[in-house]
Amino acid sequence: MKVGLFLPHVGEHITTENILYIATEAEKEGIDSVWVLDRLLWPINPQTPYVASPDGSLPMVYQNVLDPLTTLTYVAAVTERISLGTSIIDMFFQNPVVLSKRVTALDILSDGRAITGLGIGWSKDEFEVSGIPYKNKGTRADEYLQVLKKIWTDDVVEFKGQFYNIPSSKIGPKPVQEPHPPILLGGFTPRTFPRIVNYANGWIGVAGFGPLEQLEQAINGLKESARKADKEPSKVSIYMVSYPNILESAPSSNQDRMPMTGTIEEIGSDIEHIKAMGTDHIIFGHLFSSPGRDMKMMVEVTMQLARYAK
Repeated sequence: MKVGLFLPHVGEHITTENILYIATEAEKEGIDSVWVLDRLLWPINPQTPYVASPDGSLPMVYQNVLDPLTTLTYVAAVTERISLGTSIIDMFFQNPVVLSKRVTALDILSDGRAITGLGIGWSKDEFEVSGIPYKNKGTRADEYLQVLKKIWTDDVVEFKGQFYNIPSSKIGPKPVQEPHPPILLGGFTPRTFPRIVNYANGWIGVAGFGPLEQLEQAINGLKESARKADKEPSKVSIYMVSYPNILESAPSSNQDRMPMTGTIEEIGSDIEHIKAMGTDHIIFGHLFSSPGRDMKMMVEVTMQLARYAK
């Protein structure tokens, strides 16, 4: 199982020095990939609750977020081998032609290292500021992904749809990776897995917000969706994002422990379980914990956890 690490491009520790340090140290230590997320706004009075917090508020670190693709393009210039991924970009907030060209530029300038993780978004405030209707997200996503792939693969691009239209055009250059950079989709809704099977290369899930058995059921559901579409399940890549919460000592009872929370050894056991589910790539985020405030510790903790993934 490959290992990835989020860059420090959010929160109060955004500096060129920190981003440069994590990117170059990760490559030197043999970490397989570095990642960025995307947020347009930190609404004062959000219309949509944030599902990962008890009161629905967004984490404070999201008040400051560097543009993800610009950050990765900078990192591409100071690294040589490490993969460069987005987890995730909400696809609708950029026209598919614009997004395709930005990802293509990253793929060319990095000599084929881009990984395109996309989502359909959940924040009504971000939809509002982008001028995109909140309804029909699934249908719009299906069309968007078809457009994106045509731009990357067709010599002459033409598309007429419900949401997007491209007159017969040449759109170049094409990405280095053929047929295109990997497309990964986040999400857990019933239509997510068929969409991945039909239009993408893999899934970006999240480990640690529920029992690992629940995560295993989701992975099995994705594989079943592939079988129903007469596709080989092993051809659908599984990426897993995790925000480990490292404790100096174990909880008083094992029943009190949430997945990816505990000592290095306990979290290591969770990582081994996640690997056994058929996960191809695990991505560690330290944005919400103490290692995220210390760049050297961030790399050290990631390397300790990476032992359990190999």
